[in-house]
Amino acid sequence: MSELVPVAKIENRIFQVRGKKVMIGMDLAELYGVPTKALNQAVKRNLKRFPDDFMFKLTEEEKREVVTNCDHLKHLKFSPQLPYAFTEQGVAMLSSILNSERAILVNIQIMRAFASMRRVALTYVGLKRKIDEMEKKYDSQFGIVFKTIRQLIEPPPEPSKRRIGFKAD
Repeated sequence: MSELVPVAKIENRIFQVRGKKVMIGMDLAELYGVPTKALNQAVKRNLKRFPDDFMFKLTEEEKREVVTNCDHLKHLKFSPQLPYAFTEQGVAMLSSILNSERAILVNIQIMRAFASMRRVALTYVGLKRKIDEMEKKYDSQFGIVFKTIRQLIEPPPEPSKRRIGFKAD
C-alpha cells in the first residue's frame, strides 16, 4: 500500500502558478479519494491554517490557462467556482485536517514528488554551473562544444501566442 499513488502521476499534477509549484484542489481531492466539495469544506472550516503562501484561489485567467494546458481539468472550464491552488506547505497542512489512512499515505507520496522535482531542479542548476566553470577553464577552441551543450540543457523558448481570428487594419 506504500505505492498507493505513483510519484510520476503526482508530478504530472504539479503546476507553476504565480512563480510557485502548486496542486489544484480538485486533483488533491481525487488523490485523497474524497469529493472536491468535501475537501473545500474542510479547508473553509480551517482557513486559519492556510495563509496566502500555503493556498490561494486561482484568478479567472489562471484557471483558463490551467484548463487549457491540462486535459484532465477540462470540466473546470465551465465551473463558476475558482479552484484552490495549494503550495507544498498547503498540501502538508491538508494532512492535518484530513485524517484518513489514505490521506496520510497519499500525502507522503506528494511530499516525495515535490522533493523529487526540487532535486531535478538543483541538478539542472548544478550542471549549468559546472559547464560555466569548464567554459572559463578551457580555451576558446571548445567554445562550439559549450554552446551546443548549453542549447541542449536550456528549456525551449516559449512560443509566441498569436491571437486567433480576423484582424482588421
